[in-house]
Amino acid sequence: ICIVFVLLLSEAELSMGAMTCNPLELSPCASAITGANAPSAICCSKLKEQRICLCQYMKDPNLRKFVNSPNARKVATVCGSPFPRC
Repeated sequence: ICIVFVLLLSEAELSMGAMTCNPLELSPCASAITGANAPSAICCSKLKEQRICLCQYMKDPNLRKFVNSPNARKVATVCGSPFPRC
């Protein structure tokens, strides 16, 4: 599942001004989003960096099921990075 997640993330690289939205940056969160693992400090850091990109990721049908999952929202809460309203 993690390999599929990373492959799907690699398909959606977006650019938003000075911020580069790259879903691969969230790969440290794959095990927390797709499983029951707690998010690592690196995951939380990357999630906070990519927070403004989450709405763009949810527009991608390949990423939506991961980014908009209950586990992704749980990871965001644990990391102290509120999930944006899209």
